[in-house]
Amino acid sequence: MKNKRRYNCMLVGALIVSAGVMQPVLAGSKAVLGKKLYSQNCIFCHQADAIGKPGVAPSLTNKEFLATASDKFIKGTIRDGRAGTGMPPFGHLGRKGIEAIVAFLRDHTREPNRSASIDKQDHSQGDARMGKLWFDNICSTCHGVNGDGYLAGGTGTAIGSASFLKKATDGFIRETIKHGRSNTRMIGYSGPEGMANLSDQEIDDIITYMRSLAK
Repeated sequence: MKNKRRYNCMLVGALIVSAGVMQPVLAGSKAVLGKKLYSQNCIFCHQADAIGKPGVAPSLTNKEFLATASDKFIKGTIRDGRAGTGMPPFGHLGRKGIEAIVAFLRDHTREPNRSASIDKQDHSQGDARMGKLWFDNICSTCHGVNGDGYLAGGTGTAIGSASFLKKATDGFIRETIKHGRSNTRMIGYSGPEGMANLSDQEIDDIITYMRSLAK
């Protein structure tokens, strides 16, 4: 009986160790599949290693983007695309294919993913009229007067599109305005080193105005 118990314990232990070893292998294989699918579907606009191209497609491996964007946000964008932009839907890749592409993008992560806490931030309580003034003077220079992005000749993305605003939380937008995206044309607008050193209230005013664009 003792020998049988010892054997069972050894078997369970082996399974636990095996599971611990296999998990990163499986995750790695998903990223390999994701890289293949990315090369077949996404590389033409987002470029090699998803570094993006100004005026064409944004960087998907930017460290700030990967630290603030949730898997839900990325998967939803891949699945549904962005209506009114050059980003078509890729729902035909299926759940596993889309998850594999996300795994490939996550392989470029250099900072902890803070999306869970960011998405829980409070909804903006701002003045859309003041937000429009800031948007017109700052944001429109890259994103277009109505936030139409590339299709309006801007160098920034379509942040005024309903398809973007439906998926992006106020926290995600707030963090992007505050800190920007390194190695891109999106600079931060908060703090002494920011381009305009916007206050929290002014940033919320901009977000409130952006929400009105979707309507």
